[in-house]
Amino acid sequence: MKRDEKNLMSRRRIMDSALKEFGEQGYGLSSVNTICAEGGISKGILYYYFADKDELYLACVKEMLDALTAHLRSALAQPAAGVNPLELYFDVRHEFFQEHPLYHRLFCDIIMRPPQHLSGAIKDIKAPFDELNVSVLTELLSCKKLREDLSIESAVETFRLYQDFINARYLLSSLDKDDLEKHEQICRRSLNILLYGVIERDD
Repeated sequence: MKRDEKNLMSRRRIMDSALKEFGEQGYGLSSVNTICAEGGISKGILYYYFADKDELYLACVKEMLDALTAHLRSALAQPAAGVNPLELYFDVRHEFFQEHPLYHRLFCDIIMRPPQHLSGAIKDIKAPFDELNVSVLTELLSCKKLREDLSIESAVETFRLYQDFINARYLLSSLDKDDLEKHEQICRRSLNILLYGVIERDD
């Protein structure tokens, strides 16, 4: 086996073990010792590839967000005619997290309880995902007639603030934080209500 291939395999084994630990325990309760023990990795090998727990956590966050963003971009690039882009977005996101449940737990961790000292780095890593979300909402709103006192930009910002509130409410609720179905349903329903309202209009 070539040295480069061996290095890739070692790094992959560390990442797989770390994703499991961070996904199940979050950043705060996770342990480098557990990552090493579960992955059959020595601390020396882990620290050869990653400076510390923070760097390993951020590498996992980047892998998860890069994979999610790429999956969403690919699926949204050629939507079927007549499909609501917001519905498609949540369908695709839900499908992705069903296939990668540990990614979903890590996603919830950075959205609802990110390590404060890593918040700046996480924000930078998350930027392409946030830009995609803005583009999806902007495209949806550009096809609709908005109230005269609202711009697309202000509407998108309201959506984002509302989503932050929903995530915070979810974190404080009694819901199982690992329940993918409930979390995705809450996000989908909340944005639909904000976009279309709750009152059936006669006109």
